[in-house]
Amino acid sequence: MPRSDLPFGSEFSPQQIDLADLLEIADQHGTDWNSFEEAVRDRYFAGHAASAPDSSTREYNRRKLANNTKLSMRAYGLVGEEDTVLTEIGRRLFGVRQDPDVLHEAFARHILTHLRGMTFVQCIMDMQASGETINLNTLRPALGNLGIAVPRGSRHMSTLRLWLEKAGVFSTGYLVNSARLDEILEVSADEFDSLSMLPREQRDYLKTLANMGGTGPYPSNEVERLAATTYGTTFNEKSLPKQVLYPLEESGYITLTRGTKETGRGAKPFLVTGTEKFKASVLVPLIEQIEAMANPDIRPLLRKSLADIREEIDSSDRHIRGLALEALAFKLMRLIDLEYVATRLRGAATGGAEVDVIFESARLVFSRWQVQCKNTRRVTLDDVAKEVGLTHMLKSNAIVMVTTGSVGGEARRYADTVMRDSNLCIIMVDDADLEAIDARPSAIVDVLNREARHAMDLKRLEG
Repeated sequence: MPRSDLPFGSEFSPQQIDLADLLEIADQHGTDWNSFEEAVRDRYFAGHAASAPDSSTREYNRRKLANNTKLSMRAYGLVGEEDTVLTEIGRRLFGVRQDPDVLHEAFARHILTHLRGMTFVQCIMDMQASGETINLNTLRPALGNLGIAVPRGSRHMSTLRLWLEKAGVFSTGYLVNSARLDEILEVSADEFDSLSMLPREQRDYLKTLANMGGTGPYPSNEVERLAATTYGTTFNEKSLPKQVLYPLEESGYITLTRGTKETGRGAKPFLVTGTEKFKASVLVPLIEQIEAMANPDIRPLLRKSLADIREEIDSSDRHIRGLALEALAFKLMRLIDLEYVATRLRGAATGGAEVDVIFESARLVFSRWQVQCKNTRRVTLDDVAKEVGLTHMLKSNAIVMVTTGSVGGEARRYADTVMRDSNLCIIMVDDADLEAIDARPSAIVDVLNREARHAMDLKRLEG
């Protein structure tokens, strides 16, 4: 089936299954997905496919339906990718399963904040405001205009809407209950709308502040610099306070602390700190969205500072070292707002020595970033050659070699040769770079610019 930005929803609607019951089945059979499928088949689909010509076909069809339920639970983030063990959100929902109202409200909140549900609802509200007819045929292209792809003929939109209806977000059909929506979000729906309506400079500034991993304080010009690099936003340096900082402060997202004047150097930039409103409506949803995609084992690390993660990398426990390396890749790529795709090698599988994480970006042009994190004293030629060899299979445009040590001369020379003769870019980030980024997150711009200029010099066309 073509790619979908809404979760897969076949055989998972509240009209087909009982969420509390399904969570209990997952809790009972989590480590054995085959027994989970058998239990779901027996509970919900035993009477299906009765008209099939023979028993083997009937059994195949029933197992297929149960498998779809399992895939939907994975798509909604309730069970793991390799089994049907409940995830963090799955465990939270399991804990409130005895109260249907609380359960469905918590699930709806998860859908709205982490599964593009709020964009889904906002799209419907916009269509209603403009007087458009809303049905599955008109809604799919309207979502597409907002960058949300939904395959033709899929049940994804219907299933998602039904779960939101179960919690009262939709009263009947596509009619949105705004008061109930606000209750579930624990922040006004208007807040989401106001965020989307902010001028691009202000919106990108807030996203960058969130990407930097906390509420600050950060120098205002450092946030601006990283935002310009990450999103390609053009800021007027002299008008930054008037066009960006003051409006965001008035809106309640940030507080500003005035710098002091230094002799001969003029005034220091503002120090920018995110408020509670910023944390609630921007930072926490972003962190939770990233955590929902990540390996559950590294989620606690994602809320730690880069310095704390680097300490974990020095752990005597190989498994902890491997998880810390994966978290390091997330931290660095989050700074420039790349989208996580997959982890190729887990730290446990490599003895904590290395981890490979794939990220993508569709800003201006598509790019795929292959990030290799190594907890070794030196990156060698063989290390780089291994990654170069994988680019054909992974279709990567860029390789990022991150090391807690240094980059060997032979490794750098080999990387230079590859860059001269191909369209690949190979970015080297060593321990000194990590220290600089830890002290000042926007220093990642210096690292990327340095590596980009180096690649440009190597690839320069002869006149």
